Amino acid sequence: MSAPIELYYWPTPNGWKISIMLEELGIPYEVRFVDIGKGEQFEPAFLQISPNNRMPAIVDPDGPEGRSISIFESGAILQYLGRKFGRFYPGDDRARTEVDQWLFWQVGGLGPMAGQAHHFHQYAPEPIAYAIDRYTAEVRRLYGVIDRRLADREYLGGAYSIADIACVGWIVPYEKQGQNLANFLHLKRWFDAVLARPAVIRGMAVGRQERERTDFAKDRKARAMLFGDGDHPRADSE
Repeated sequence: MSAPIELYYWPTPNGWKISIMLEELGIPYEVRFVDIGKGEQFEPAFLQISPNNRMPAIVDPDGPEGRSISIFESGAILQYLGRKFGRFYPGDDRARTEVDQWLFWQVGGLGPMAGQAHHFHQYAPEPIAYAIDRYTAEVRRLYGVIDRRLADREYLGGAYSIADIACVGWIVPYEKQGQNLANFLHLKRWFDAVLARPAVIRGMAVGRQERERTDFAKDRKARAMLFGDGDHPRADSE
């Protein structure tokens, strides 16, 4: 039996992607918490695994050719796990392309824009109306993209896949992004269905108590690590 996958993790929308995927796969894994509020993402040992000083990352002791491999970037991790275990990531080129489109859409659009909306609603030292309005409006547009996509299908890529796993965590803090799910009925139906999956419930519960120990909105040291203090610019999760 191969050694468990090591998950370098903190409970955020990007971290949830991988804890959910591992729970969905039902494979052994061990969590290595990377407390981004304490700056643990800058430790040299972690940078050997994730040179961009962001979590999540994994180490698979049983990688290709039986040799250990480390992987950073949540989208790349999802694709790797999907290929390795042959689940939640289609083998057929056409179906896989459908999933990849929505995975890349999340990585390049939904995640960054929702993250900015959340930041300016919750963490900016002073309210900046232009930034709040800009990012709130863009997240509303992106929610609309999902809503239209789901008008005639159950999941983003057809069958349930890494595309849904990648996106769902970014909808969880919708109120802190200035959104109302009542305006997106197809998205809400999908969101409720995905959140009800037992593996999603388990995956999102990983590290919940760890995160609750720090209030990032009030802890100045944690805020400096997360959002930059000159020495550590943009140090949050990828």
